[in-house]
Amino acid sequence: MQIRHLTIVLALALTLCAAAQDDIKNTEFNPVTTGVASLSITPDARGASMGDLGAATDPDANSQFWNPSKYAFAYSQAGVSLSYTPWLRKIVNDIFLANLAGYWKIGSNDNQAVSASLRYFSLGEVQSTDAGGATVGSINPFEMAFDVGYSRKLSEKFSMGVALRYIYSDLGYGSMNTGGDDNSKGASAFAADLSAFFNTYPMIGRNECQWSFGLNISNIGSKISYNGGNEPAFLPANIKLGTAFTFPLADYHNLTLGLDINKLLVPAKPRQQDFSDNLAYEEALQAWRDKSSISGIFDSFKDQPFKRMTYSLGAEYAYNQQFFLRGGYYYESKFNGNRQYFGLGAGFSLNVIRLDAGYIIATAQNSPLDQTLRFTLSFDLDGIKNLFNR
Repeated sequence: MQIRHLTIVLALALTLCAAAQDDIKNTEFNPVTTGVASLSITPDARGASMGDLGAATDPDANSQFWNPSKYAFAYSQAGVSLSYTPWLRKIVNDIFLANLAGYWKIGSNDNQAVSASLRYFSLGEVQSTDAGGATVGSINPFEMAFDVGYSRKLSEKFSMGVALRYIYSDLGYGSMNTGGDDNSKGASAFAADLSAFFNTYPMIGRNECQWSFGLNISNIGSKISYNGGNEPAFLPANIKLGTAFTFPLADYHNLTLGLDINKLLVPAKPRQQDFSDNLAYEEALQAWRDKSSISGIFDSFKDQPFKRMTYSLGAEYAYNQQFFLRGGYYYESKFNGNRQYFGLGAGFSLNVIRLDAGYIIATAQNSPLDQTLRFTLSFDLDGIKNLFNR
């Protein structure tokens, strides 16, 4: 028994609307596919409701996913958050993403932070059948990643950060595979993130505003394979560039506008229809399989790089840092997956606890992403400590 069907399901979950794009010629549509594609799913409600945006927004407990270097500028000494996303509920009801993230500022100069996150993506329960189609049991495939990070201010306005990540993906049948095939084993990989954050406070008229820029190069690491290295897959290496501008509307009223640009640092897989004969296609396919992850980063810029980019535009209104309204839009070219959707959300903060919720409205009615909900519960650990010390 093979688990390839689960890999296809996961690819469908993240490629999303490909089958619905009747106006796209087969010769033009070629989305980039990766292993452990769940690493690209936005974990928190705040970023998702702003159109999957967060490279340069104010730091919070979920910055490990967006830009770990932001932690050095965090206002609180420590924080933790728990996020939950029921995934693809229009198709199935037992796939979900859970994410736990947090940070702690260290040192006496308020310029360093350590951080960590743990994400768990469950593909739900999958029925296993024998060659005759009879059900012989069920499995619960999953993917998870654990990372730790360190960030430091290099000046009053600039910080850098690094994160190291361990990735484990178990899409095999494990002990249920009586044939002892190595395909049943889970796969592991290691990756690293490198990030930077610049924060300044320009004066516009009589108002002090905030203008930030962020960069995060994520998931740079080894390739991953489920069958002993015969078919290694690229990790979803990505470069994220963002900017955010916050200005006061009135006392206690602030508005933030943000823009993120993303590009997968992964070369597209060769397609058979692009070659005149099968031998040339097989050679190109083998060269793609043999390509290292570092070579793949450079080659990813050779294949229509602007069509491979995605764009997120979002806004956040904050009243007294206690009530938040958010909205945004995510755009991906129809030649590269056609994920296009609006994000909406709100948040409420009470003392040391904040609850955020996000909701996706896809532009295509048959998009499996439509009506996706996210929930994030955050705690200000520094504030909790102060409450107990009163």
